[in-house]
Amino acid sequence: MKLTPARRLYLLGGVMLVALTICSRKFGSMGGPSFLILLGIAGIAYLFAMRELFTTPRFPRRVIFIGLALAALWHLAFLVAPPGSDDDIHRYLWDGRVQRLGYNPYVVVPSDPAAAGLHTPETRTLNNPNLPSPYPAGAELFFRGVTAIHESIFTLKVAFVICDFAIVFVLLNILRSSGQGAHWVLAYAWNPLLAIEVAGSGHIDIVGALLLLVSFAALGRRWRAVAALAFGLAVAVKFLPIVLLPLYWRRVRLRDGALAACVGGLLYVPFLNHRRIPFGSLGAFVRSFRFNDPVFAAIERMAAPQVAAGLAVLVGFLTAIWLRRRSPELSPDEFAWPMAASLLCAPVVYPWYLLWLLPFVRSASTVPIIVWTVSIIPTYYVWHLRTLGRPWLVPGWIMLLEYGCVAMAAAIVVLQRISRPVVSGSTD
Repeated sequence: MKLTPARRLYLLGGVMLVALTICSRKFGSMGGPSFLILLGIAGIAYLFAMRELFTTPRFPRRVIFIGLALAALWHLAFLVAPPGSDDDIHRYLWDGRVQRLGYNPYVVVPSDPAAAGLHTPETRTLNNPNLPSPYPAGAELFFRGVTAIHESIFTLKVAFVICDFAIVFVLLNILRSSGQGAHWVLAYAWNPLLAIEVAGSGHIDIVGALLLLVSFAALGRRWRAVAALAFGLAVAVKFLPIVLLPLYWRRVRLRDGALAACVGGLLYVPFLNHRRIPFGSLGAFVRSFRFNDPVFAAIERMAAPQVAAGLAVLVGFLTAIWLRRRSPELSPDEFAWPMAASLLCAPVVYPWYLLWLLPFVRSASTVPIIVWTVSIIPTYYVWHLRTLGRPWLVPGWIMLLEYGCVAMAAAIVVLQRISRPVVSGSTD
C-alpha cells in the first residue's frame, strides 16, 4: 500500500521521536558514537521530512498539530535531562547571579580567589573561568531576569524552551498572514538542533532568534518602530544579526532606528565601568577562540584575527546589501543568507549558532542552510574527544563532510535554477 504524504510525515516524526528520546538519555556522553548515530538518524529523518514539506502544497491541520505534539515530546525528553558536557549555561547562571549580588559580569573573573565565595555548585563548572563574560548587555539582563525568578540551570532551560515555543506561534502567524502553508512550521520545530541546543544544553541564541523573528513579522505588518526595536534587542543578545542592518534601509524610519539605538545603548548603562562601555572577554574571543572555522583559518594566515573577523562581518553586510537591492519584497531568505554567509567566515561556528537561521528556512534557495543544520552534527564528536584528553579541534574529515554537503546542496540548487526553462512572452 502506498503511503500518503501525511502518513510518511507521521512515520518520519515517529523515527525522530524514538531516536531523539534515546539520544536524550545519552546526553551526558554528548558526541559519543551512540549519541552521534542516534542524532544522525534524527537528522536524516528531518531531511526526508523537509522533502515532504517541499513536495506537498498543503497538509491537513491535524498533521500540523500532531507534528508539533511530537516535537514537544522530544523537547520534554531533553528538558528534564542534565545539560550534558556543554557548559555555556553554567556561565549564564554565574552572570545572572553576580549581577543580582551587585557585581559587574564584565569585570569579575570567575576564577579570581576573591570571587570564590560567589560560586554555587552549579557555577563552579562554568567554562573559561579565567575570563569575564563575553555576552552583550541584552543577554546579561535576560540572565539576571530569569535567575531572579529562580536560580537554577533548569529554570534557564525552561525559559529558553518557552522562547522556542513562542517562535512556533509567531511563525504560524506569519505563515497564515502570508498565505503560506502552516505545515512549514515543522521545518523549524522538527530541526534536531532545537532539541539538543535549546531544551538540552540551553543557549541564549534562541532568545535572539525570537526577537529577530518578531522584527521580521513587524516589518511585514509595517510596524516599523516595533521592527526596529526588536532588531536592536536581538543585536543586544548577540552581535550576529547586525549584518542584517541593510535590510532595514527604507523599511523603517530614521527615528525608529534612533529609538532602537538609544534602547540598545541604555541596556549597557548598568554595566558601565569608569564611564566606558564594557565588552568583557569579546576581544579575547576573537583573538584566540577557534572552532569549525576552515574559511577563517585560511584568511587568518594572511591577516590579523581582528581583520579576518571584520571580513566575516563585511561578507554578511555585502550579502544583505545585495539581497536588499535585488528585490524590494520582504522574504525570509533575506534574513537567513547574510547571517549564514557571515557565520561561514567566522572564527567559531558552533552548532547552536545556526539557531539564528532556523526561523527563516522554508524555501528552495535555503536548502543549503537546511543541509548545514544536519551536516554540522558530526562536530559534536569534538566533545567526545575532549573527554579522551584530545585537543579541542574539529578533525579535517568532519569539516570536509560538513561543508562538502553544504557545497553539494548549493551546487544542486544553482544547477536547477540554470536548467529551469525560461518562459518567453507570446507575440502577436
